[in-house]
Amino acid sequence: MTEQTTDETTGQITGHFEGTDGPPAADPHDNRRQVLYWRLLARLFDAEEQATLESASLAVVEDIGLPPALLDPQASVDSIVQRHPDLAAEFDGLMAPEPDSEDGARDRAAEVRRAALVSKVLLNVFASGSGTVTAGQLARWQSDAGWLERALGCRPGELRGGRAGGRMAGPGVSPTGTGGGGTTPDLSRLIPAIGPELGAIEADLVKRMHLREVLADPKLASQLTPSMSLIEQLLRDKNNLSGVALANAKSLIRRFVDEVAEVLRTQVEKASVGAIDRSIPPKRVFRNLDLDRTIWKNLTNWSPEEQRLYVDRLYYRHTARKTTPQRLIVVVDQSGSMVDSMVNCTILASIFAGLPKVDVHLIAYDTQALDLTPWVHDPFETLLRTQLGGGTDGTVAMALAQPKVAEPRNTVVVWISDFYEWRTEPLFESMAALHRSGVKFIPVGSVTSSGRGSVNPWFRERFKDLGTPVISGHIRKLVNELKTFLA
Repeated sequence: MTEQTTDETTGQITGHFEGTDGPPAADPHDNRRQVLYWRLLARLFDAEEQATLESASLAVVEDIGLPPALLDPQASVDSIVQRHPDLAAEFDGLMAPEPDSEDGARDRAAEVRRAALVSKVLLNVFASGSGTVTAGQLARWQSDAGWLERALGCRPGELRGGRAGGRMAGPGVSPTGTGGGGTTPDLSRLIPAIGPELGAIEADLVKRMHLREVLADPKLASQLTPSMSLIEQLLRDKNNLSGVALANAKSLIRRFVDEVAEVLRTQVEKASVGAIDRSIPPKRVFRNLDLDRTIWKNLTNWSPEEQRLYVDRLYYRHTARKTTPQRLIVVVDQSGSMVDSMVNCTILASIFAGLPKVDVHLIAYDTQALDLTPWVHDPFETLLRTQLGGGTDGTVAMALAQPKVAEPRNTVVVWISDFYEWRTEPLFESMAALHRSGVKFIPVGSVTSSGRGSVNPWFRERFKDLGTPVISGHIRKLVNELKTFLA
């Protein structure tokens, strides 16, 4: 039988085994560290305090000379550091990997101190609670998330979206100070990746508060991390915003569009639009000279006596490409369930619109269709003109798309939707007619960054029978499909 007691003055858990000498007592530092981590786990999974763990943790924190405020869930890391400036240096790089000591010795007292500080940062960031969130609570969470990023050896905002963390406030005062300025550590072994998790928590906090209150505060709005969930809220509420709030909303949408466009552009830039046209004689300039072929074709003119090659004819590379323009018609379902694909495909259309010999048209629809072609080069302006929500009637979009097909063999129609339509059979018949006319028809169920999405099984089976299976998955699949057609 084992009996355990807690020393209220030190927080040390002790025990003995009756009727036997038992194993030697555990190291007191290990017991203290376990108390702090058990409290951490208990508070993460249950908001209710565990009195025994709280009192034991308080005894440990006081005994090692740390402020009791570390155990106060309402105290931000900022407020603690402002009262105890020396702790700023301890929070910086607190959770970054450290090289093993040469002798393999462990500083167990330092590990207890580290456990107390780590527990504070993790609880403030990951125990975000539930219910309505105020602007002040969001600002405090963003500050604490900045300290977590500093603890991992990064700059505040870096893991959540590559943002610099506001204005410099001096070392050791706030998470926007000089901490975390070193080289970024390798965090690839973190499971799950912590950056997306922080972004998801922040998006949830924004969802639980009045978004307009945040947007009306330029300082608070500038600290928001652009994410797909946030962009969806902004697009839904944009008609109700004005003044400073509208300007901040546009700035967030622009930032997100630019970040996604940078990623997609690297995938599209490798596309070579237009095949080599060998019916056109090569231009006889030095940059087109095919030196290897010229030497090979003139080897019969080699003079062994003179050790010289006489060239009768120069050979040049063909560089002219076929100039038949390709027309790309992108039709996007703008109902609420397709916002991720709407954003990605709007940006993708603008990138392809910048390629030579590609004529891009963009149509968005729900129960009504909107021709967004005049703004296709600017995805930001395009998204501002969308109206998320409503039902889905693809026949109204088809009425706009069909007249745009001038040369079927040189036209590709990309239709992005979950295909849960009101008028299924008439829409499918018109899509099949496009395919039979020679148009390259590409049905797309989802083109998200994560690759998740669902498609109406009725449409999926019929597209498969038609020989045009639905593309669903990562947006790279659609990029590769379009590059193949446009090459």
